[in-house]
Amino acid sequence: MSEYTPTEKMNKIFNEKVQLQRWLDVEVALAKAQARLRIIPQGMADEISRKAKIELLDMEKFEQIQQQVFHPLVSLLSVLRPICKGNAGQYLHLGVTTQDIWDTATVLQFKEAYKVIYESLRQIEDDLLSMAEKHADTVMAGRTHCVHAIPLTFGYKIAVLAREVRRHIERLKECRKRLLVGHISGAVGTFASFGEKGPQIQALVMKDLGLGVPDICWQASRDRPAEFANLLSMIAATLARFANEVCLLMSSEIFEVSEPWKMGLVGSSTMPHKRNPLIAEIIRAQAKKVKYNAALVTEVMVVEHDRDLNFWLAEGNTLTESCLIMGEILTHSQNMAKGLIVYPEKMMKNIDTLKGLMLSEVVMLELGRKVGKQTAFEIVYEDSVKTMEKGVHFKEVLMKDKRVTQYLTEKDIDRILDPKGYVGLAPQITREMVNLSREERKKD
Repeated sequence: MSEYTPTEKMNKIFNEKVQLQRWLDVEVALAKAQARLRIIPQGMADEISRKAKIELLDMEKFEQIQQQVFHPLVSLLSVLRPICKGNAGQYLHLGVTTQDIWDTATVLQFKEAYKVIYESLRQIEDDLLSMAEKHADTVMAGRTHCVHAIPLTFGYKIAVLAREVRRHIERLKECRKRLLVGHISGAVGTFASFGEKGPQIQALVMKDLGLGVPDICWQASRDRPAEFANLLSMIAATLARFANEVCLLMSSEIFEVSEPWKMGLVGSSTMPHKRNPLIAEIIRAQAKKVKYNAALVTEVMVVEHDRDLNFWLAEGNTLTESCLIMGEILTHSQNMAKGLIVYPEKMMKNIDTLKGLMLSEVVMLELGRKVGKQTAFEIVYEDSVKTMEKGVHFKEVLMKDKRVTQYLTEKDIDRILDPKGYVGLAPQITREMVNLSREERKKD
């Protein structure tokens, strides 16, 4: 069976029944911790553990109760309690508040989502590194403000992107210690309902669930979810930048790369020739949603007093949506990083779109060694304007300019106007960055 895509994995993680099961998982961990500290009988904790499984619960009854009480956790406990034998149901949810369960269970889902994002980003990075290495010497037009600048290599362009992805991987690693932390501390986080054993209960619950122990309750401090939301926004923006570049380079006038394509894909219902950047457009659109979701999750950090309902509703649903969208973005980005089609010949052809003008800078620098940089700039500027106005090749104009030819021979000009000779350290830097990233990947 083929491996699940990030989209499929996220859909499984944030399934409603899975969410309810995570609530039950926290309740079980709580009961086990309290039994270990002899707050409740061990047998009662064992029975809770046996019965706190979503497939054993009457979900139709759960929905009925939910319609009445309008409180999902109370409804869930109401259908769990009767099936626990020996009065074990009376020991459920002892000393905790709903948000203890909700937040900790949500972090359990984030833990799974985090793994999907982390592993997927590393896969994208690996494919980008291979692409950068393969095209370290593939010369293309560098473009600033969407206009030809000077040459670079396609591998260099991809290496820049790969290092951006690497920084996100490092950010993910760094935020893990802050994100994957639950809390079990009672109504306002003071352990009042637990007494002196409160910190021990919390520590045992977190150990059982594989989460970090908070230094202090974070019921009203929503910086942890907000940091995650904003990091997702940044990751999505980077992948959208990749997608946007593919869109630009796929345009008919440029067509230097193409999304993965196979016979049978249709771009238009009426124009048979269309090969649209569909994947890239989806990534760009979905990334915008993640960006605005981050703004909302940041906004609801302003919590009233020690807890309110306002942030709960906005934060939970919004972050869930962002994770689901990230699954889709990562799936498409993986496909694009692995299967991007590159056309080196078209890249070389496009370099001469300006008929040699792309190398105006190096002409200026070479001439500047003889006449001074500013004087050279003025000469080359005038010759560039003539080239554009007459529609001829830059070399032709240069060869007719005695201010140039008294210092530069035709052989010099031919050498200077060779784009392969003016990519700077792009190939070298590309290979260095590929090697650096691969060394850093060993530490992940």
